[in-house]
Amino acid sequence: MMEIMAPVGSYESLAAAIQAGAGSVYFGVGNLNMRARSANNFTVADIERVCASAHAHNMRTYLTVNTIIYNHELEEMRTILDAALRGGVDAVIASDMAVIAYANQIGLEVHISTQCNISNVEAVRYYAQFADVMVTARELPLIQVAEITQFIHDNDIRGPKGELVQIEVFAHGALCMSVSGKCYLSLDAYNHSANRGACLQLCRHEYLVKDVETGMELEIDNKYIMSPKDLCTIGFLDKIAKAGVRVLKIEGRGRSADYVKTVVECYKEAVAAIAAGEYTPERIADWTARLRTVFNRGFWDGYYMGRTMGEWSERYGSQATENKVYLGKITNYYNRPCVAEVKLETRESLTVGDRYMVTGSTTGVYSGTVEALRLGDGAEDVEQVKQGDVFSIKTDQPLHRGDKFYRVDTVVDEF
Repeated sequence: MMEIMAPVGSYESLAAAIQAGAGSVYFGVGNLNMRARSANNFTVADIERVCASAHAHNMRTYLTVNTIIYNHELEEMRTILDAALRGGVDAVIASDMAVIAYANQIGLEVHISTQCNISNVEAVRYYAQFADVMVTARELPLIQVAEITQFIHDNDIRGPKGELVQIEVFAHGALCMSVSGKCYLSLDAYNHSANRGACLQLCRHEYLVKDVETGMELEIDNKYIMSPKDLCTIGFLDKIAKAGVRVLKIEGRGRSADYVKTVVECYKEAVAAIAAGEYTPERIADWTARLRTVFNRGFWDGYYMGRTMGEWSERYGSQATENKVYLGKITNYYNRPCVAEVKLETRESLTVGDRYMVTGSTTGVYSGTVEALRLGDGAEDVEQVKQGDVFSIKTDQPLHRGDKFYRVDTVVDEF
């Protein structure tokens, strides 16, 4: 059974990954990871808590230390890896040989990052002396991934633990226009290197082509010509399994807890369906529809099925079919009647029949439909609440003070 690896950028996302039943989580701390400045990160002090929470639910933990490392950062890198070992991290995801070598030295399992651009069997043979799991280059067709996994078995290629090397692939989420994420656009324009965790996502903008001599401008098909659609492999996951892949990596350490929960649930269900012989077009359509409800830039199958060119986004930002509108926070929760008290902070409203979502570091993600609204201490039933109101709502599970409360709207696509 393939392992589902979930992205975790917050305790909310960690709780969501646990709820969804992920097999592992990956996260970053400090400045030496590829989402250091463009997404949420934990601190070194969080490592032990993250690992303890994940291990309590039989989930493995992987720490990303996958940026380029310079001389002045070697001591910081060693400090982070020492803390990872003490905190119970199961493996470090790395690309720089300084990180790989030190992890080996202290006995910390290594997984080779996609930044190493592994594209052939000799690269696998080389890295096997250091690592037990390797991510193949994102641009590699699935037929070549299958050739690599077959080579590992035929030639008994084993990692430091003495087990056959496992191959991991990206299964879902954002793709970079550059080869396995090696982009220099932010560095060239603003001196912020994507390879140092500081991508400013200039590729996601809309551009014009301008003639320098005449000033004439051309708009190119009104498309975002450097912004790929998001990868989605749910429709050919059986082929990925057949190719010998053992770990499915979901991109999205900067995305919300509901994204993590929904995507992990869909891929976990799909993997189970493949094993049970129940992987059908009808179920694929259902999973795809659910995946579209959370953040996405549109979907395509990446390069796995032999595509040589990317498929580009048609607009800026998310194309999710559902939108979360922040209303306020849980101010109290009463266990015996299972009632949450909420203060509506924003200029939005909530009406009986609306769908809602609650997220929190302990709660994870909870969703429901408003069946009744009760206003204030007088326990008055109302049809709608608005800014400044304190109201109560019944729930099916415990919530917690400070949890964020959202209204969930269906997006009307006018594109």
